[in-house]
Amino acid sequence: MTSQAPEPLAPVAEDWQRALVVVAHPDDVEFGAAAAVARWTDQGKSVVYCMVTSGEAGIDGMHPDEARDVRIAEQIESARIVGVDTVEFLGLPDGTVEFGVPLRRAIAEQIRLHRPDIVITNNFRETWGGSAPNQADHIAVGRAALHAAQDAGNRWIYPEQLVGDAAPTPWGDVQQVWAAASPDGAHGVDITGTFERGVASLEAHHAYIDGLGWENFDAGEFLEGMSRHAGSRLGVTHATTFEVFTLAFGE
Repeated sequence: MTSQAPEPLAPVAEDWQRALVVVAHPDDVEFGAAAAVARWTDQGKSVVYCMVTSGEAGIDGMHPDEARDVRIAEQIESARIVGVDTVEFLGLPDGTVEFGVPLRRAIAEQIRLHRPDIVITNNFRETWGGSAPNQADHIAVGRAALHAAQDAGNRWIYPEQLVGDAAPTPWGDVQQVWAAASPDGAHGVDITGTFERGVASLEAHHAYIDGLGWENFDAGEFLEGMSRHAGSRLGVTHATTFEVFTLAFGE
């Protein structure tokens, strides 16, 4: 009996110039997608990170007031490694992010400010592709990022953001929203040339990883376990997968 070959991945579009990455916590990008970001910044594309929380509840042995500063610093350094200079922190409470209009409003404002062609978020399905449940913040932020990309183009949604000489204008030119590491990901990107920088960007979260008690954690081995499987589906050594949502504006 032969096993069925995995479904091939379609390459993501790369004919864009600006991306906004919207995730719940510092480290969310690095657990899979940072090497792809490095590829795109190497191509001269502009990538901005938006952290909805500061990850202050993520280290059990460290008070949130201290953890907040540590995790912000680690995320800024991690972003620098893959060529990202701008990291926005929205400051919502870690662990209790709720999907709804306030979250959509906050993300839509970032989209209007940064005017991306592509919005990238994390898996917001209920699981990671099996019985392991996803985390509530990931689900809320990913869903909100998808809908905020639709909201941002409508001047009658959150119109208070558009008032004043320095205010942003509506932005309805987000072409697609990509969810990294989704179990329904059918697209991929070759990260063979930037894989090691992706590893380094994850290693930059050393206080967080140490706080989890992962004494024998090997960032390269962890990421390789995902990237080689994805690479086999794309015909390369290392790849990152995305679930792609193409936006059509209007009602």
